[in-house]
Amino acid sequence: MATQGDLETVLLPLLEVIKDLHSQYQSLKEGTVANYIPELAKVNPDLFSICIVTVDGQIYEIGDLEHLFTIQSISKVFAYGLALEDHGRDYVLTRVGVEPTGDAFNAIILDEQSNRPLNPMVNAGAIATTSLIKGAGATERLNRMLDMFKRYIGHDVFVDISVFTSERSTGHRNRAMAHLMLNFGMIDQNIEESLDLYFQQCAVMVNCRDLAVMAATLANKGINPITQEQAVKKTYIKDILSVMYTCGMYNFAGEWAYKVGIPAKSGVCGGILAVVPQKMGIAVFSPPLDRRGNSVRGVKVCEELSQRLGLHLFECSEKG
Repeated sequence: MATQGDLETVLLPLLEVIKDLHSQYQSLKEGTVANYIPELAKVNPDLFSICIVTVDGQIYEIGDLEHLFTIQSISKVFAYGLALEDHGRDYVLTRVGVEPTGDAFNAIILDEQSNRPLNPMVNAGAIATTSLIKGAGATERLNRMLDMFKRYIGHDVFVDISVFTSERSTGHRNRAMAHLMLNFGMIDQNIEESLDLYFQQCAVMVNCRDLAVMAATLANKGINPITQEQAVKKTYIKDILSVMYTCGMYNFAGEWAYKVGIPAKSGVCGGILAVVPQKMGIAVFSPPLDRRGNSVRGVKVCEELSQRLGLHLFECSEKG
């Protein structure tokens, strides 16, 4: 484990490093913005921001930091944590597996042996996870979800109704997944309520700084480093980070683990959230995506940060 002196040595050049990376990749024009959700296709592809928040609350940031965007699939990480708190890991495992997949995030595939979705980071698994969120009706379940995000971020959040409506009206593939899981008893009969909650969680509005604080909260054993509020029980951090590490970057997860080597989650909004346990949270926002649905600039920035700062988990263990 790194000492405080080691941490200070790493943090010293952080602002200059992210300024350099922002300048280096601002002109990169690869990738295309997500268009399968009509509202997402309207985003400016030149938006680009990087933010790092340390476990002691220091913030290093550059770029379009105040721009709000919908959190999309990054929400899956935090909904999974809430489901674990509501039911415990043993029960959640009966409904959602933890195996990586080489398939696309929206593949209509279940495990052939157990009939569970493969993991909570792909759409089928995330829908099953969200269906586990407790509450007496749709309003209470949504309010519990929003309160959970507030603990991680440190301020109230809201759902972008236009994006929610857009996702709801075009989400037929997600409905197909839900009906398949209903057939095998992985979710209950109230499909539309659970799908609405899933679409709403994906449409929660955040900025790059919010994502970095959320990542730093996971890095800080579930305690928000800005507000000092416990956002999720410490006992479930290892579950969340393990699934992020093996499954968070979809069918790029293996190469990400090899090159970057820290738990992370991407979203079709163009965000990437990454966690350096007991050190810092990293967030990058840039809408153009590669063919796997990951931010092109975001992946490049995280690869360089890992190399320059020695963040790969196994590289750190060698040094420690």
